[in-house]
Amino acid sequence: MRRKDVLISGAGIAGPALAYWLRSAGFEVTVVERAPAPRPGGQTVDLRGAGREVINRMGLMDRARAVAVEQRGLAMVDARDRVTAEMPASAFDGEGIVSEIEILRGDLARLLHDATAPAAGTAPGTAPGAAASIGVEYLFDDTVTALAQDDDGVTVTFENSGRRRFGVVVGADGPHSIVRALAFGPESDFVTPLNCWTAWFTARDDWDLGGWFRMFNAPGGLVASARPGRLPGEIKAGLSFRAEPFTYDRHDVGAQQRLITRRFEGVGWEVPRLLAAMRSSEDFFFDSLGQVRLDNWSRGRAVLLGDAGHCPSPLTGMGTSLALVGAYVLAGELTTPGATHLDAFRNYDRIMRPYVTRAQQLPPGGAGGYAPKGALAIRLRAASMRSMNRWPMRQVLAAQFAKAGDIDLPAYPHLAAGAGPGLNSPAGTPSRTRR
Repeated sequence: MRRKDVLISGAGIAGPALAYWLRSAGFEVTVVERAPAPRPGGQTVDLRGAGREVINRMGLMDRARAVAVEQRGLAMVDARDRVTAEMPASAFDGEGIVSEIEILRGDLARLLHDATAPAAGTAPGTAPGAAASIGVEYLFDDTVTALAQDDDGVTVTFENSGRRRFGVVVGADGPHSIVRALAFGPESDFVTPLNCWTAWFTARDDWDLGGWFRMFNAPGGLVASARPGRLPGEIKAGLSFRAEPFTYDRHDVGAQQRLITRRFEGVGWEVPRLLAAMRSSEDFFFDSLGQVRLDNWSRGRAVLLGDAGHCPSPLTGMGTSLALVGAYVLAGELTTPGATHLDAFRNYDRIMRPYVTRAQQLPPGGAGGYAPKGALAIRLRAASMRSMNRWPMRQVLAAQFAKAGDIDLPAYPHLAAGAGPGLNSPAGTPSRTRR
């Protein structure tokens, strides 16, 4: 690439991971993020398979383990909080529903941000809201509003910062990607809804979960859950329901919470406790579940990464692996000596497409298996989970969990050679991470 200035939209997981690798190879990288700082909160995400190997190659595994959440596994419970089925974290060699290394999404995002911009501050001449350092430039509290591509680069208009030029623009801004909307078209063309909605939030409570991720199903396609947080007295809660598509204001938190309250009114177990905690939560998040599918992840000098290009939905447990692996592969191809951005985008698609296709295959039953509507279906779900460690269910589930490692990670010696401090596992040889 003649131009080595790259704009990444999104400071979640995929964006900072890509920024790390590009910056280590000498590229000039800017990350723009709508939020005023790395977003806190969120549920736990898995470090498994090839995604875990990427974190290892970044030299961040020790830091990742230091902020991991201790969880004993997943326990299905009934309305009286009696365990009806469970899967310990050690099942499937630590690659089960609750994996060996679980990290709160906000903690992983902060870890990746700190690895790319370790010296925060505002240097003379930087745009308002930017955190300038020896690493990556971050533009917080801002977003992209227009893209104008030509043969030499992309002119980017921001909501708050001045207009700037970049060689490549990367949309790593989630399933509701603004870069995808500007470069590819409306969201409705690319997002397949799963007719399931979920709220996540942090509860401050002395509820002793015993280290287990406890999940309760109620008739009507309702799911309530609570899992340990990383800090004392912290619980990560979830309230999900199935329904036909409907419209709602994505920015009106009060209306979203009233909707959740109506849906779960009269439901037993610890749901009243969770609803009360929801109303005082500072990190409430509500969204629909869906999958993002595109035939091509690039258009001109714009390219999509992570959930923006191929969200598999939280039901698969594969989003973090796809984000980390995709960032590593895209960076490796963009920094390959002699490659143009078009060469890089083609190779990125060729390498990642089979991995993404397998990752987007939903577990048995899909949303219906996660949130069954009838009492009989709920009992059958518990019975199915009790049989997961026995044939034939073990083989079915093992294949599902193995997808996280089902890719040959390419060797990119030029990334390792130019890496910054902390890269302690150079990618000198291909690594097959499938277990």
